[in-house]
Amino acid sequence: MDDWTMFANTVLYSPATKLMMEWGGMDLNDDYIFSMERKMNTALKGMAELEAGAIANPDEGRMVGHYWLRAPEKAPTQELREAIVTCLDRVKAFAADVHSGKIHGEKGGKFKYALVGGIGGSSLGPLFVSKALGTPRDEMKLFFLDNTDPAGMDAVFQAVDDHADETLTIIISKSGGTIETRNCQMEAKGFYARHGLSFAKHAVTVTGEGSKLDKTAQEEGWIQRFPMWDWVGGRTSVMSAVGLLPLALQGIDIDGFLKGAADCDELGRCANILENPAAMMALAWYRVSGGKGGVTQVVLPYKDSLDLLAKYLQQLVMESLGKELDLEGNTVHQGLAVMGNKGTSDQHSYVQQLVGGPDNIFVIFVQVLKDREGDSVCVGEESTSGDYLNAFMLGTKKNLEDHGKKTMTVTVPCVSAYNVGQLIAIWERAVGIYANLININAYHQPAVEYGKKCAGVLIDVKNRARDLLLREGKPMTAPEIAEALDADAQDVFRLMLHLCANDSALTMNVDEDDVTNSTFEVSKKA
Repeated sequence: MDDWTMFANTVLYSPATKLMMEWGGMDLNDDYIFSMERKMNTALKGMAELEAGAIANPDEGRMVGHYWLRAPEKAPTQELREAIVTCLDRVKAFAADVHSGKIHGEKGGKFKYALVGGIGGSSLGPLFVSKALGTPRDEMKLFFLDNTDPAGMDAVFQAVDDHADETLTIIISKSGGTIETRNCQMEAKGFYARHGLSFAKHAVTVTGEGSKLDKTAQEEGWIQRFPMWDWVGGRTSVMSAVGLLPLALQGIDIDGFLKGAADCDELGRCANILENPAAMMALAWYRVSGGKGGVTQVVLPYKDSLDLLAKYLQQLVMESLGKELDLEGNTVHQGLAVMGNKGTSDQHSYVQQLVGGPDNIFVIFVQVLKDREGDSVCVGEESTSGDYLNAFMLGTKKNLEDHGKKTMTVTVPCVSAYNVGQLIAIWERAVGIYANLININAYHQPAVEYGKKCAGVLIDVKNRARDLLLREGKPMTAPEIAEALDADAQDVFRLMLHLCANDSALTMNVDEDDVTNSTFEVSKKA
């Protein structure tokens, strides 16, 4: 078989969606694909059962149904179908009322800005899509409160400081108990208070029905409340009200966004894996990792507007596939790391290691065919800037393959709502298929919950340490404080470093010879 025929056999193109995938650099030869046919068929059957409403989270008794968000007719009950359609209609109606000025600020200001308060899946998806599809002509400008960093929040508040009554706030938390989001909510409340405004008259929420946040919003009379269902995980929630509400307010074509994902899902249901892009992506992951994980997926979109794609995929892939145990309880330590930024920036940073370093990576290029709206100037050698961007991508791909590194390419015609929906859907489904191949649960995250519990314990230690110092009124070392509190001295030391830097009531007496012998006490200025 000649080189061209071999290449042609590794290209998948969907005329209906204009999506193209090329896996020739992943060593997926015919013999290997045939050997995996039975295993892949089982994985696809598992996906079909998932979409039909199987309980995917037995420890929580939950279904996993983010696929229904873009195809409500496939939801297993009429109640779910109606809930999805009703929510979408409400999102569109709310956005229209905000854009027309029917819904406005407390003093009558038309909402031009929105603060989106959420963490992890409640912000990464909306942030990625907002950046990818945003234009100077957007109906509203979005700002994201996606961390509990005070300086970061101050920067956001400063950007809208002169437009408080024209600023809407969306607080997103399924349980209503997420600490980071609670903190963003309280900081936003303080922002409005500084401007003599009511937070409730500028606030909406996306949360679980009956959650603590839902009850608070109802009691305080927030503008509107939108649902967040327990069968939608945070990292797959961008096509629920979590993403659709802020994106609709921004002016994004959410119907096109959902349509792109729905059409890509249809491709992902194809029983012939050679015509199924998500299946081929998952099979490529399995091939390069041997089904054992431990390799890094480098995602390189060659488009500035897609520079947050890898950041978004980090949570989608790593939180889903990074698991200590398989479905039988065996210790497996599975996971695919994700890194990346954008081309060609990375050719001047870590591509050197990708080419010349350890053979523990594979690269997925994301190619966008359309350079820009309108004509491009010739910058040299009878070529445009876009010609060079494409040539750099192809050159990097060839360089990697010549050095024995695995690559594949996903190609879309342009960066549109439809095509961004496709990109999200193909990775979502590939994650599900790969999880079936390696026998893990992709839809729970026990390690994340453990970290949150630890943080709560440390906050309690910090508060008790502060109370102890105020009560004792004398200098104390970290071990002395820890002994009095029955706490860990290292934890106390780290907590006190931060507390004394930010709490004017306390001070740190630094021992310059051995900083760990420093003492902490009530500030003489207090």
